[in-house]
Amino acid sequence: MTDALTTHRELNARAADELAARVKQANVEFVYYQFVSINGRVLAKVVPASHLKRSLDKGVQFHGSAIADVAADRHGELFGGGIAAEEFAVMPDADSFQVLPWEPSVGRFLCTLYRRDDSHRDPGAPLSTDVRGAMRRAIDGLEQRTGYELRSGTEPEVTWKGDGYDPVARPGVSTAYHAGTLEMTREIYQRVIRYARAMEIDMIEGDYEDAGQIELNFMYDRADRTADRLLTYRQICVQVARELGIEVTFMPKPEVGIMGNGCHHNLSLWKDGQNAFAEAGRRELHITETAKHALGGLLAHAAESMAVYGSTVNSYKRYWDAGQFAPSRVDWGLDDRSRSVRISASGRLELKLPDSIVNPYLSHALIAGAMEDGLTNAIDPGPAPEPGVTGPEKFDSLPLTLGDAVEKFAGSPFVRGVLGNDLTDLYTEFKRDEWARFCGAVTDWEDMMYRQWIP
Repeated sequence: MTDALTTHRELNARAADELAARVKQANVEFVYYQFVSINGRVLAKVVPASHLKRSLDKGVQFHGSAIADVAADRHGELFGGGIAAEEFAVMPDADSFQVLPWEPSVGRFLCTLYRRDDSHRDPGAPLSTDVRGAMRRAIDGLEQRTGYELRSGTEPEVTWKGDGYDPVARPGVSTAYHAGTLEMTREIYQRVIRYARAMEIDMIEGDYEDAGQIELNFMYDRADRTADRLLTYRQICVQVARELGIEVTFMPKPEVGIMGNGCHHNLSLWKDGQNAFAEAGRRELHITETAKHALGGLLAHAAESMAVYGSTVNSYKRYWDAGQFAPSRVDWGLDDRSRSVRISASGRLELKLPDSIVNPYLSHALIAGAMEDGLTNAIDPGPAPEPGVTGPEKFDSLPLTLGDAVEKFAGSPFVRGVLGNDLTDLYTEFKRDEWARFCGAVTDWEDMMYRQWIP
């Protein structure tokens, strides 16, 4: 039987001549071969374009620890198997090739990860800790078993800082939607949108939201394409910040008292070109029976998915800062921004839990799994509370620290069923270490509270 790596290699061989001609015509000299770690960071190697056909056949090789950012735990041991971990093969996806609009001499591929041909276990198999591969398996499985295609659109909020970009504000009055403040950031949004469009991201609208925070949205699509585009969008933002000599951050809660950087996921299920969450002829906010069960699955598995939706220590500061449009309970509502899931338009569920540092491959994998469970078991989300009313919680409460979130994640049969044991265990190991490091750190808050407290 042909293994997955060999199949991928054969697909690349069919596209090799066309790609080589495209690279030559564009005068590309260098190519990045990039993939995404468990933490949502983009890692890459650069190869001269003259070796394109070789790279399409052999890929590039990375040490096993690269899947966890070549990071070591508190005891100095590399995650992902230590220094003796096997290398894995990073194979370019031929249809993902693009030229960087800010540097046309450089192209890039998105890649899929495999065990090497000479691996001692399952040679040529998909790498079990590949987050992009896990997402593809989840959304493909949803479609194969239910007939529904998951589509999503994300709302990435990003904070920019630099001379000349400080908004003029009055106490108690937000800078959100202010035309003058938006115009002040014209140089930022124009460069971001132009680069994004050059990389085939269909930008649709944006606004200025809070101190330094800009949200620029792109068109929804099949979930795997949306996840790829979100990673590309982040790279574009970093490039624009570099060009303008300013700072950009996706940190979920840069400061207390201002809105955190969320990344709401707007979700729908489609079959035969029709949105199963929308009902023909109805204009008011509502949910169809299909949407109701998909929503039930999202809520039922929200707590155990929080280690992905809120993947850092800082993520949970966003949920604790009251009144800043971030949910802290497992609930839903019709056009109610305080809820975990908001019915924001007919035919769409807006999951408000993920933040702007989220790994979109992991979030979409868990979303697909949760929706499939909701559909399969007809999970009832319960009634939507009236706006502003705190109703009883039907499902497990949200963990409000990374430490609690990781333990729910690690012990979840649902998570393991979607992501597999290898990826679940590696992610758990990394995040437990991150939480332990934070618990051992002395913060400015502690210094302020306790240094001169007694006698």
